Amino acid sequence: MSVILGGAVKLYYYLNEDIADPRTQEWFLMRTPWAGQTILFLYLLTVFKWLPDFMKNRPAYDLRPILAVYNAIQIVGCAYIAYKSLTLGWLKHYSLVCEGPGEGPESIEYAWSVCYGYFVMKLVDLLDTIFFVLRKKQNQVTFLHVYHHYGMVAVSWGIVKWVPGGHGTMLVTLNSIVHIIMYGYYLLTTWDESYKQSIWWKKYVTQVQILQFTLLLMHFIALAVAPADCAFPRQPAFLLIPQNLFMVILFSDFYYRSYIKSKKT
Repeated sequence: MSVILGGAVKLYYYLNEDIADPRTQEWFLMRTPWAGQTILFLYLLTVFKWLPDFMKNRPAYDLRPILAVYNAIQIVGCAYIAYKSLTLGWLKHYSLVCEGPGEGPESIEYAWSVCYGYFVMKLVDLLDTIFFVLRKKQNQVTFLHVYHHYGMVAVSWGIVKWVPGGHGTMLVTLNSIVHIIMYGYYLLTTWDESYKQSIWWKKYVTQVQILQFTLLLMHFIALAVAPADCAFPRQPAFLLIPQNLFMVILFSDFYYRSYIKSKKT
């Protein structure tokens, strides 16, 4: 038992100290994983227990003004992150095949404005689920929805903690662009709910999400088979390949049930 505990302690310090990027360790929530995990644990309790119990005998809240502001903030935040990622990296000198985390002042700016900014936006994304519950749309608090939000907070924290730049940030760029489209759709529906009945619009938003995860799957497969001298570690690829494959399967299943099977029925 002592051997197992000793190994667990060594693994913790290895992950949390030895291989962590020293440039980001003093940033808020980055020193250890416990604060972030506490936020996620409270998120699960809130959306599955506390808020549903609170709303049980109450009418749904009309949150349209709040949602309009929230969606606009999401669009601006995601646009800023995508712009900085493209101008500081992917449209400047980043390689699609293999790109290390980088060094120097520009890499610090990228780590802060792109990677850490993305992590903050993923924390803000958790409000999506809370809004669902307050509007008494508990049926939309699905496994796919909660798993996606929970997982993206964990992934974005890991990016800032270990590799705040380079190959893995294609995820940040593509996901931010997709969220501009998605929250643009949400913003339209807060103004005119007739957009919710527009099947062609909704299904294309889902198609964009499936395309995103497919491209990321290919991107991390490229990292897994990159040359041995690649400056970006391969280990994230072995975590993110199954993660993105899983998301392709989940979103494809949602698409089939929502737009193909239901149409046949």
